[in-house]
Amino acid sequence: MNRLQQIQQEVLAAGREWMRTPLEKRLQAECLAVDMVSAKTGEALENTRWRTMGLDTVVGKVDLKVHHGFCPQEGWVCPTRQAWALKPYERKTPELRARLTYTATVVGSYAEAQKLATIWGTPVSDTSIHQCVQELGPQAQKLALPPPVPAPSEPAFDLVIMMDGWLTRERGPDWSAGPRRKPPQRVEWKEIKSAVIYRLEQRAENASGRGLLLEKHVVATPPDTSPLDFGQAVREEAMRRGLARAKTVYLVMDRAVWLWDLADDRFQAAVKTLDFHHAREHLNTIAEALYGTGTQRAKDWLAAQVKSLRHGDEALVVNRLEDLIKSQAQARRPTKSRKTIAREVKYFRGHRDHIHYQDRENEGAPLGSGAVESLGKQLQRRMRGCGQFWRRSGLSNLLKLSVLAKNDDLHLLWN
Repeated sequence: MNRLQQIQQEVLAAGREWMRTPLEKRLQAECLAVDMVSAKTGEALENTRWRTMGLDTVVGKVDLKVHHGFCPQEGWVCPTRQAWALKPYERKTPELRARLTYTATVVGSYAEAQKLATIWGTPVSDTSIHQCVQELGPQAQKLALPPPVPAPSEPAFDLVIMMDGWLTRERGPDWSAGPRRKPPQRVEWKEIKSAVIYRLEQRAENASGRGLLLEKHVVATPPDTSPLDFGQAVREEAMRRGLARAKTVYLVMDRAVWLWDLADDRFQAAVKTLDFHHAREHLNTIAEALYGTGTQRAKDWLAAQVKSLRHGDEALVVNRLEDLIKSQAQARRPTKSRKTIAREVKYFRGHRDHIHYQDRENEGAPLGSGAVESLGKQLQRRMRGCGQFWRRSGLSNLLKLSVLAKNDDLHLLWN
């Protein structure tokens, strides 16, 4: 080992002991000050006695002497555990559980969380971290989130909401089936619906001109959540972030039909925008149907339509597409190509009010749903890694804790 590294590790270990000792003394003083009564009934405890209680903390293990006593209504109780809101036999302190839970949400696996915890000075097993997540997950799913208190002189702002879905792997009904089961359904792909909410004024650029968000909040719901329930979850989080006070609400989504049905149901007054890159993909489909895949004529036609669409001539683009329907009736094209063109033209007709990209750019609003797609990639890195096949409970618990961590709400579990 490098000598400099060795010295630093020795000093860090000594520092941990320097912190652990006064922590143990202070906690022991707290134990002595606890009244010998039941916190639930208020009755004095009988037949009290001292017992040893070990706690795992961020700076190591502490051993405390605590009182136990008998309550006729509850049985044997520990007033110190009741005062600190610790469950029977619980050893990890809330601060340690909070750090382990956060670590589990930002790395790729529980094994990586174990390694990272060891590096920052608290060796624990991956099983222990997994257990911590599974214990806190149900509590997190029932947690009532308080609304943020707006500043007394809050400046006017616009709100942006982006919604999307992505797939993860769950263990199928035949996950543990033997080799005689043919064909076994060992894996099921399930959609996780997610959303990003931020104030338009929180958009910024780094030194290289790349866009970034100074503050954002997220929503993600477990597989098989209905669009209606997902929409309610998004609306509740948006209300926490100022939906009712926003001047304008911008809604940006891709082409999924359920998203637009949800938008019409939950966000009728919002300014809705079809993700620009998805609109370009649909134009590319038409170009390939007209002139063939990868041909120069297809590229030239696509470039002309994208330029018009991007710079305020969206009505002209839709008119051109509608003219294609008339011309295709006379042209001798394969039936498949004609159906493809008709389907895509119908798509743009339905979204003619959602492709005003020049207007959105003039207002400083986003044209694409990159922020929510980025959220999907972040969550997939944790929940769709190589070899990860989830049970519903484990996935739901970790997903909810990940959302709380990203929204800086994880501390509410201990408030």
